[in-house]
Amino acid sequence: MQNRITQLFGIQYPIIQAGMIWCSGWELASAVSNAGGLGIIGAGSMYPDVLRVQIQKCKAATNKPFAINLPLLYPDIDKHIAILLEEKVPIVFTSAGNPGKWTETLKNAEIKVVHVVSNEKFAKKAEACGVDAIVAEGFEAGGHNGREETTTLVLIPQITRAVKIPVIAAGGIGTGKTMLAALALGAEAVQIGSRFVASTESSAHLNFKNAVVEANDGGTQLSLKKLTPVRLIKNKFWEDITAAEASGASAAVLEKMLGRARAKKGMFEGDLEEGELEIGQISGYINQIKPAATIVEEIVDEFNQESEKLANVRL
Repeated sequence: MQNRITQLFGIQYPIIQAGMIWCSGWELASAVSNAGGLGIIGAGSMYPDVLRVQIQKCKAATNKPFAINLPLLYPDIDKHIAILLEEKVPIVFTSAGNPGKWTETLKNAEIKVVHVVSNEKFAKKAEACGVDAIVAEGFEAGGHNGREETTTLVLIPQITRAVKIPVIAAGGIGTGKTMLAALALGAEAVQIGSRFVASTESSAHLNFKNAVVEANDGGTQLSLKKLTPVRLIKNKFWEDITAAEASGASAAVLEKMLGRARAKKGMFEGDLEEGELEIGQISGYINQIKPAATIVEEIVDEFNQESEKLANVRL
């Protein structure tokens, strides 16, 4: 398949691995890129010197395009930007902030820029800032959720109608069937996070990977809406946050409970009780840890099989 996204990034399949904090290092990014998709290093959990090493290792592991996910609220973002420019990273996905501040700088360096949004207002704003494409992420996703709680099924056609640049669908996607549905809604690619958390190459702790595999339907809930909404596996930390939110806790109180290293504790260090365990709703569908290349292959095969089934469907 060739479309605006595959041509923009120079990739074989319109499958993009999300840049998830603590889960998306160079091993996963290079494996997805080598399999024909677009791998992304998640810079949100990395100090500048760590990010540089990750980029260099990814370059050594693949000759295919890869990207960096950069949360715009990162405190030392100017240092991250400098490294991206020095290392000549080809593609940057920005999120959690105003794309207007850094898009021009990145594009002047011939870097392709994609911004993550969760509603039509910010999609239009990102397009006006000059980004090359948009990730529209629905309520089902693990991170960067919108407070509106708009589902992917509703969000994608709304965003594709509102903007002219290519749209990448995210949230609740992890199979060939869901990829086909997203493209039917008007997206030109999919971004997949949770399915790749449970991959061999993911830098997530094995405890977290197993928790994802063991998660059941209804095992996650959108939380921390007074801060940055994220979807969490229901554990002790989630119970504490839920109780605090129910009692009307302020953003300051929730922020103190979250602390600085709660996500690291859960996803990278494997503390399943006190850690923050961010994952999407599709975790209830995931039942095995597999190599990233196998995941890509299975998604492509299922996509093609389902496409053939629907080829002659008429009402």
